[in-house]
Amino acid sequence: MTDPAGVPPGVLISAPASGSGKTTVMLGLLRALAEDGLAVQPFKSGPDYIDPAFHRAAAGRASFNLDTWAMDPSLFSAIALQARGVDICVAEGSMGLYDGVATRGMAGFGASAETARAMGWPVILVLDVGGQAQSAAATALGFARYDAETPFAGVILNRVASPRHERLIRQGMDRCGIAVLGALPRRGDLTLPERHLGLVQAVEHPELDAAIAGYARFLRAHVDLAAIRDAARGMAKGAAHGTLPRPPAQRIALAQDAAFSFTYPHLLEGWRAAGAEILPFSPLADEAPDPSADLVWLPGGYPELHAGTLAAAMRFRAGLRAHAETRPIHGECGGYMALGVALIDKDGVRHEMAGLLGLVTSYETRRFHLGYRRAVLAAPMPGQKAGAALRGHEFHYSTILAQPDAPLAAVADADGEPVAETGSRRGQVTGTFFHLIAAESA
Repeated sequence: MTDPAGVPPGVLISAPASGSGKTTVMLGLLRALAEDGLAVQPFKSGPDYIDPAFHRAAAGRASFNLDTWAMDPSLFSAIALQARGVDICVAEGSMGLYDGVATRGMAGFGASAETARAMGWPVILVLDVGGQAQSAAATALGFARYDAETPFAGVILNRVASPRHERLIRQGMDRCGIAVLGALPRRGDLTLPERHLGLVQAVEHPELDAAIAGYARFLRAHVDLAAIRDAARGMAKGAAHGTLPRPPAQRIALAQDAAFSFTYPHLLEGWRAAGAEILPFSPLADEAPDPSADLVWLPGGYPELHAGTLAAAMRFRAGLRAHAETRPIHGECGGYMALGVALIDKDGVRHEMAGLLGLVTSYETRRFHLGYRRAVLAAPMPGQKAGAALRGHEFHYSTILAQPDAPLAAVADADGEPVAETGSRRGQVTGTFFHLIAAESA
């Protein structure tokens, strides 16, 4: 039953660690519930960029990130309220259930357990039981009791080797009083394809719908969907009403294709809700941004995989240069790289980019950059004033070879340690390596 603020009950799919199978379970569960005629609202706990697109493909609804480190309670509530009118919410956790950062953010440490507690959604723990039997119950019991305030529904056993293996594990779970909501036999064809930056994007999966339909059939055969629906719960108290982020301009030309695809869904929803016009265009198709746009926004993505195409996209580059003469442009991560002078791919080939900033990046020598970011702006950027404190997340493998322009911000990681990726500004053009999640309240 929907709570007084309009947020339906739900569950959170988590695991002891990454690689346990929770994404496969999540996608299969979303599709199976939708096939049963339910309106299902997906969420992602944490800053992941890629999973929400897969959630949307599975459930037919936009998936939103909920993040206790980067979001204050008002924004957290505003995003949760996007589920009004649906039958059930299903959230996917990040990493392990209790994994977070060392320093508290605006509402917490960023752990999935905090999202479960905030929303009252019981946790369904996906356990990879390969190589163990009754001992799996000890793991489940530890997760269930580690924090008594985290609601716990039960477990789904993954990679079960045989009926005897399942029977032994269930004996241990029965002894501990842990509900077994499903047992998935071991199969090697249930993993999504990966590459150097994690999973491929949903738009690149060759047969995504068929794959998700297969996950749903697999879950129907081995998981108690009725028990999961019965386990769904929500907050005892209604959520406080909040507001989504305001748009940085009225008419926003937004790059959208396989090279530029990572914008947090709650930002776009807030822009549209406030009446902004989103004008999509494809740099890979050599489309220029709409000349009537007030702002050009280049999201993150995989420009390094399309660097040659972008270098040859003369109409796109000319359109950017014309826009920058009178109006602002902002790029995030991959979009920031595309605004620079050059991008060097993994084979050492140099590709000329837009040249609106002096940034030169390289993938020839990979260097991993991952984590939350807090940025205090040294100068304005679209939608934000100088001095504003922003929360975001950075995830890329590029190396900076040149960053000669004035820094956009003083940037630190979640523990307050400075990072070199300060972003850049030149004229009305700005860029950051982090993806914006939220601005801190004044």
